[in-house]
Amino acid sequence: MNVALPLGWAVLLPVLLLAVAWAAVAADVVVAGRAAGRPVPWTTAAALPGREALRLLVGQRRRAVAGDELLRGVGGAVLPIAALLAAAVLPLGLRPVADLGVGIVWFNAMEVFAWAAVWLVGWGANSTMSLIGGYRFVAQGLGWELPHMFALITAAIGAQSLRVSDVVAAQQGLWFVVIMPVAFVAFLLSVAAMAFWGPFGAPVGRDLAGGAAAELGGVDRLVVLTGRWLLLVAAAAMAVPLFLGGGHGPWLPAWAWVLVKTLAVLAALVGLRHRIPTIRMERWTEFSLVVLTPATIAQALVVTLVVLGEGGV
Repeated sequence: MNVALPLGWAVLLPVLLLAVAWAAVAADVVVAGRAAGRPVPWTTAAALPGREALRLLVGQRRRAVAGDELLRGVGGAVLPIAALLAAAVLPLGLRPVADLGVGIVWFNAMEVFAWAAVWLVGWGANSTMSLIGGYRFVAQGLGWELPHMFALITAAIGAQSLRVSDVVAAQQGLWFVVIMPVAFVAFLLSVAAMAFWGPFGAPVGRDLAGGAAAELGGVDRLVVLTGRWLLLVAAAAMAVPLFLGGGHGPWLPAWAWVLVKTLAVLAALVGLRHRIPTIRMERWTEFSLVVLTPATIAQALVVTLVVLGEGGV
């Protein structure tokens, strides 16, 4: 049954994502200041995203010699678009903007566009540092995509549906994080990796002078940074309907619970960024293939056996 929100919510969705991303940026500034021993007032941190956006809007765009501006422009534009399209299946309360029967597949497909987007940004600049950063992201993706897919599959098996609203409905009595802890942890790690965030920031690392974003300036840099934050917010928000019961909870309305849970996940990811050093590509890939992927497969198998034992299909 289609329980999608009215079409007008499609216009409001980008505004909501930008507002949450703005709050996440401000929180990141505050945490970074405290970690460095230079506390930043919340009022200053709240104004920083706006000031930085204005600075980049009036800043000069960078042009590399013999760079492919079309590829770089397409890659930069695809990143925020993919994040917005992925968020279309997120329940804003108990109902999403697009209640697709294959919502989980749609979400994962939009994330795959991030691979192409970051790589195109790195390739199109015709710069060694940018190209290495782009390939780092592709290599990193090989490590997180398999655990990520198995985490999504585990939630879908538990609800016996690929529709995100059905996954939320299946958690009325018990949140999936209780019975799928391995899948939940794997999903959070993959969220940080797909947004090249915190310990997974090697694609835009300082050792590469900014990596994939090394040759970006002005509006181009603003678009990519906005896409990165939107991707982080959309992916973090997806943890709520998949594992944290969606809008289910006492006292508060469904939309408030979704907001509170999303902010809690983002707070954990922001804290992760400032407490764990950047992970080398080969170490992450080894851990993912040797430990994380088998663990998520085992988790999916256990959930499948439980569902079959209860008479599920």
